Amino acid sequence: MGPMDAPLLRQVVLDCTDARKLAEFYRQLLNLTYRPGDEPPPEGEPDEQGQDWLVLRNPSGPPHVAFQQVDELPRPTWPVGQHPQMLHLDLSVPTAEELLAQHERALSLGAELLYDRFQDPEEPLRVYADPAGHPFCIFVAPPPEG
Repeated sequence: MGPMDAPLLRQVVLDCTDARKLAEFYRQLLNLTYRPGDEPPPEGEPDEQGQDWLVLRNPSGPPHVAFQQVDELPRPTWPVGQHPQMLHLDLSVPTAEELLAQHERALSLGAELLYDRFQDPEEPLRVYADPAGHPFCIFVAPPPEG
């Protein structure tokens, strides 16, 4: 396959009822930066962009994370219930010690722990809900190749 034989995964888009709040959560959790023009406005000014669509960029390139404002969105009820998750983010760290540190960071930023498999000797992992209720995982894995 050549370099243009498949499309590039540009970004993952999360629907949410408060795009700025969710963007700020992931900006801090993942150390991302706003696309030029998507930064928060100065204090006291209206946040027009935050009422529609925001993009956070990864300094190393795609995929990025975007946030699309919607009027209503049922909170996922993972792992069971009326509103299953439709997508979740998998985040990894290289060691169990780093998972412990990221656990504290995630909680301090507003995440909620949904499932704890930290003691698993094969793949320690924790599942969280972001402030909008979207599940995401942080687990121990070697850095990706390539």
